[in-house]
Amino acid sequence: MDLNSRSLTALFGSTLLLAAFASAQELTIPSTGFPGLDHYRASRIAIFTDDFGQLARYRDADAALKPPGPGDNRVVFFGDSITDIWKLEDYFPGKPYLNRGIGGQTTPQMLVRFRQDVIDLHPRVVVILAGTNDIARNTGPMRLEDIEANYSSLAELARANHVAVVFSSILPVHNYTPKAQEFFAERSPEKILALNRWLQDYCAANALVYLDYFTALVDDKGLLKRELAEDGLHPNPNGFKIMAPLAEAAIGKALANKL
Repeated sequence: MDLNSRSLTALFGSTLLLAAFASAQELTIPSTGFPGLDHYRASRIAIFTDDFGQLARYRDADAALKPPGPGDNRVVFFGDSITDIWKLEDYFPGKPYLNRGIGGQTTPQMLVRFRQDVIDLHPRVVVILAGTNDIARNTGPMRLEDIEANYSSLAELARANHVAVVFSSILPVHNYTPKAQEFFAERSPEKILALNRWLQDYCAANALVYLDYFTALVDDKGLLKRELAEDGLHPNPNGFKIMAPLAEAAIGKALANKL
């Protein structure tokens, strides 16, 4: 076999090997053991590979936003789907509150977009609600200490840029309806409690405001009250009616601490 033939054979073989490798990779996406979560993760491959933090979601809106005026107490609500679906204008009419929630996100994704969607908007306060999707493994397995490290990074970035931090507790979940079964199974109540204890202690040690949604939403079985969420995870209007005054009080406390 001459040199050219060998080169062509090697090239052809390499191409076949790469194709086989790519095919194998497509067929061996790790399963979480939960069909709904597996389907969700498979549907997000393009996002995870092309725009992990989903910076494109709010890029244009952020660029079009004018700087806050003197005395304008701008607040950014920053989080996952629970924030994303919250119609802030219905619960905080006339307030300069911005919604920067993105459904399904975990704390690593939030770190990627924190500068664009929070710091560069120059709010006085950021209300962070995160962690439930980390427990569910939306972007892969997460140790509690890794989630806690990401919370710390968010807080340190905010404080370095003179943004007061309100850390919201992770909400309880329930399994009272068919829609709730898988969401509940993915989210260990024990891990929710552990992260909330850590958040409360971290806020106390670092002069941050802890926003305790959990206590107001939990029932006598330690689960989210049935009437507050059909799917066991996302609050309905009744849930947000309970959450709104708690958030407003926490924002007021954070603003007072800045004086």
